[in-house]
Amino acid sequence: MVKFMDNSRPRLLFSSVIAALFLAGCTVGPKYHQPAATVQAPPVAYKEIPTQQQDSGDWKIAQPQDAMLHGKWWEIYNDAELNSLEDQLNINNQNIKQAFENFMEARTLIAQARSQLYPTLSVGPTYTYSHPSANLKNTTGTTGAAGTPTTGSPPNSELATLPFSASWEPDLWGKVRNTIHEQQYDAQLSAADLENEKLTEQASLAVFLFELRGQDALQKVLDATVEVDKQSVDLTRSRFETGVDDEISLVEAQNVLDNAIAQATNLGILRAQYEHAIAVLIGTVPSSFSIPFKPLDAAPPAIPLGVPSQLLERRPDVAASERSMAAANAQIGIATAAYYPTLTLGGTAGFESSLLSKLLNWPSHFWSVGPTISETIFDAGLRSATVKQFVATYNADLASYRQTVLTAFQQVEDNLAAVRILSKEIQEQQQAVQSAQRYVELAQARYDTGVDQYLNVLVAQTTLLSDQQTLATLHTQAMTASVALIEALGGGWDRTQLPTPAQVSEKVHETKSN
Repeated sequence: MVKFMDNSRPRLLFSSVIAALFLAGCTVGPKYHQPAATVQAPPVAYKEIPTQQQDSGDWKIAQPQDAMLHGKWWEIYNDAELNSLEDQLNINNQNIKQAFENFMEARTLIAQARSQLYPTLSVGPTYTYSHPSANLKNTTGTTGAAGTPTTGSPPNSELATLPFSASWEPDLWGKVRNTIHEQQYDAQLSAADLENEKLTEQASLAVFLFELRGQDALQKVLDATVEVDKQSVDLTRSRFETGVDDEISLVEAQNVLDNAIAQATNLGILRAQYEHAIAVLIGTVPSSFSIPFKPLDAAPPAIPLGVPSQLLERRPDVAASERSMAAANAQIGIATAAYYPTLTLGGTAGFESSLLSKLLNWPSHFWSVGPTISETIFDAGLRSATVKQFVATYNADLASYRQTVLTAFQQVEDNLAAVRILSKEIQEQQQAVQSAQRYVELAQARYDTGVDQYLNVLVAQTTLLSDQQTLATLHTQAMTASVALIEALGGGWDRTQLPTPAQVSEKVHETKSN
């Protein structure tokens, strides 16, 4: 009996091997678990929260203490002009637009990574019509009458091909999947960076506006001082002209007036710079933007603080730092996959003919298919070093994450202390202004009755002006410290607003800015 070989068995065996490889496919590398944010447990309460024993000022925190800001945090100041400027900033600020485009770019990298899951198909049609040289050695021309070849010009030739090729590298070890995860985490990181940029620009706008109004408050103090000094000059001149006082008193009074006028003029520098900075923040040319005069007269509002454990979910920079760790962990998996063999499935099919007219006839078809498996057997430690590189990157990101968290706690405590202490200092400075005002009244009365020289009045007036300027500056510092506190708390953002991996993976629609 003659046995014939079954040609289907090798193909069946090959198919079984491929199927087994697919079933055994896995994602290599460490699984990501978010580590603890701090080595020690987070505190249960902020150290610098005002208490009845600590706080003798008028600033209070919002109740209940576990409440948080949401959305447009700047509306807590009840300032219509600030609200309008913030709305313009959110639309026209160029730094925010740049951060947004960076986020959109990061999203496109996800689609690029996902494309590696699918085969690559290509087509390369060719057509060649050639006329060989008649002087080629051992060439023959057309057949003679007797059927024998004759020397001379060889015949022209024609070749047409229409090949289609396909190549696919199955993701057996999760290299592509880890790459997709990495890009998704990076896109989330970019989204958190966008929110952090928004918060930074919004807080800068509020600070600049309050600083500008603080300059207006100083301007109001100096304008009032100039008017008082003018009256003093007029009075001293009258006394000098009538012989009651000497010329030195008049010169001293005029000098104080001149100094006050010069200080009032100097305030215009910072005010103009703050106004220009606000214009740039809202995307406006400074030369076409102005803010009306309005002295700062507000006190910091009651700010809902929440509890320290919530801070980890409220700050976009903390979220960005954590996503950086997740991306670094995915990179370890990508590097680990290099230890395993690579399977590539490829095939080619199409039509080929020496006559273009017969190219698409069925006898002109051809095809070939086959797998390729490759494995690196020696790389001088390259793969091992690459894995160690990304492990070190992950560990560095972990340290950066924990440092970011510690810095966040520090910034909240710093600004809590600043707002609380400034509130108390403002009350104390108000008392100093009142006593300085009384000092001026007494010195003026003694001068009017001839008991003291005018120099004592000048000293009293200088003391009053200095105390009034200090009080106006403290009001400005308290307002800007409250903005810094809100920024340290994360503004109105929380981690629930961070887009999920599925959301950042949605198709990006191409738009070009003008």
